[in-house]
Amino acid sequence: MHIRILFIGLVILLGLGTFQARAESLRIGYQKYGTLVLLKARGQLESRLAARNVQVQWFEFPGGPQLLEALNAGAIDFGTTGEAPPIFAQAAGADLLYVANEPPAPAGEAILVQKNASIPSVAELKGKKVALNKGSNVHFLLVRALEEAGLSIRDITPVYLPPADGRAAFESGQVAAWAIWDPFQAAAEQQLQARTLRDGTGLVANHQFYLAARHYADRHPEVIRTLIQEIRDTGAWITRHPEEATALVAPLLGLPAAITRISIARQGYGARLLTPEVIAAQQRIADTFSALRLIPKPLNIRNAVWMPETEQGPERTATAR
Repeated sequence: MHIRILFIGLVILLGLGTFQARAESLRIGYQKYGTLVLLKARGQLESRLAARNVQVQWFEFPGGPQLLEALNAGAIDFGTTGEAPPIFAQAAGADLLYVANEPPAPAGEAILVQKNASIPSVAELKGKKVALNKGSNVHFLLVRALEEAGLSIRDITPVYLPPADGRAAFESGQVAAWAIWDPFQAAAEQQLQARTLRDGTGLVANHQFYLAARHYADRHPEVIRTLIQEIRDTGAWITRHPEEATALVAPLLGLPAAITRISIARQGYGARLLTPEVIAAQQRIADTFSALRLIPKPLNIRNAVWMPETEQGPERTATAR
């Protein structure tokens, strides 16, 4: 009898041990650009997180708004977008956190027109149709470029399309211009000889942000720290080995090496926690969208910034409240 009880107890303990050893999952959303593409291709994150019993899953999205919809719905835990998508998502009630950002990459997004279009400047877009992915980074680029030209978003007709449909509309002449980011931007420049009417240089920063579901970051801060470090290390590797990075990424994007190389060169590398300056810049974008009534209410960006309590060193100091 005692032996049977001991046996049953051992089975229960072994079952609990198996349950406790079940791997956690980290579901990452990525797009056809940026450091996450290389991080996925190199496989080093999986190796490092395996030691923590964390299994990595990857999900591709056509743009930042779609990625953050998935984050808000609980379908992914982490992802990367440009500046505008998290503002629209936060305004819609998404419980997300900004956990890091890349340095500015203003040339990595642009307003394009056909090579022979008789549109010499942004001012000539007045009354015309412009394709863009609603709520994406280029939404703010378009707003700022129009302001610079003495116009507003109400002076054009926005046509909200995801990148693939945007290119089709642009190529067929259904729209006069297309606001788009790399690598779609580089592909249009090289394959269609599209002309850059205005890129972000001197106008917008075009930061790339890494975002997490708040509940995931709160429960797994050590996984987020590891992820940021691997992103930073991958960015450093890309900077040192641009040709190798190009060879690795081009087939994943389905683009020629020459186009991929341009896209890689225009990105920013060196992920770090948000500084007060970056938070303030993001707040200005949110305030602009609020003033234009593109979002339904004012936002406090700082409320959505990850502040890991145990973070030490210069990054923690820079992001102190």
